[in-house]
Amino acid sequence: MLVTKQPVLRKFWYPIVSASKLTEEPMPFTLLGENIVLWKAADGTVACLQDRCCHRTAKLSLGFVEEGNIVCGYHGWTFAGDGSCVRVPQFEDDQPISPRYRVNSYKTELKYGYVWVALDEPINGIPEFPEVEEGFRQVDQFYETWNIGALRLMENSFDSAHVAYVHRDTFGNVASPKVAPREITQTPFGFESSNVAAVKVRGDLAHKAVHTNDGNTVRNSTSYWYMPFIRRTRIRYPTGLVHVLITCATPMTDSVSMILQWVYRNDTEEEVSTEEVIAFDRAITLEDKAIIESCDPDVPLAVIEGEEQHMPSDRPGLVMRRMLSALLREHGETEQRLAG
Repeated sequence: MLVTKQPVLRKFWYPIVSASKLTEEPMPFTLLGENIVLWKAADGTVACLQDRCCHRTAKLSLGFVEEGNIVCGYHGWTFAGDGSCVRVPQFEDDQPISPRYRVNSYKTELKYGYVWVALDEPINGIPEFPEVEEGFRQVDQFYETWNIGALRLMENSFDSAHVAYVHRDTFGNVASPKVAPREITQTPFGFESSNVAAVKVRGDLAHKAVHTNDGNTVRNSTSYWYMPFIRRTRIRYPTGLVHVLITCATPMTDSVSMILQWVYRNDTEEEVSTEEVIAFDRAITLEDKAIIESCDPDVPLAVIEGEEQHMPSDRPGLVMRRMLSALLREHGETEQRLAG
């Protein structure tokens, strides 16, 4: 999907970085093709501006933070978190600063331990994850760039048919490639979908991670898509373990996404350590990464979209595309190729 060509996508919240990784040093980031810079402001909140000084267009991220404001490394022009210029070193102390001397600022929020940014007035809030109120522990797992469009990753997250083959070395079973059709219940900004799958449990780590000594188990999953690029999958095992995946594909460009993933679990650190939880999902995630990055990001699903009989596992992706197309029409935008 050409995310940089869809203005309405700027009206959603995206997780950018773990709050623990953000310091008073300027942090550059690219969101939907927009260069931004984040830092801790004077009042302790997170500030986010366009990464471009209004004077000579130098990157503000090449400067530094002083007394909670960001200082351009080119001529020292200083900007507050709201984008206003508060100091021009070359001016006399009593010389007023024009209100036109300012940089675009963006909304930020802290939630789930992450910094979220919206480039325009949001049309929907940050998703609510009930596991927080349920007292589940949170394990932060991955923060890395993938060479894949955000929509493609979301489609893969709801594709049951890929499990048998892509994950054949972890929990997939090529002897059972057929999958049951997913029931999909649409919401104003996404959908809910459930499925039950028999899977393999391979290796000591996997056995410990899913609380079983058996080589086979059943995953009863309910997955939620939060428009545009967030997935929450709540997996329930027969042992009573609940393992909840939160996967966010924050779109940096049309073909590169920052992947942030954390999980919620209803067990304890003593039962399965943070490192073991990360290692368990890491092996699975790397299998996805290898196959998804091999796909052509510019090829749409025409071979699927034009067929009345498509694989049941393709239906969630088709629903995503139709809902995103409807969103574009609702906001008066011209669709710019829902490939990738």
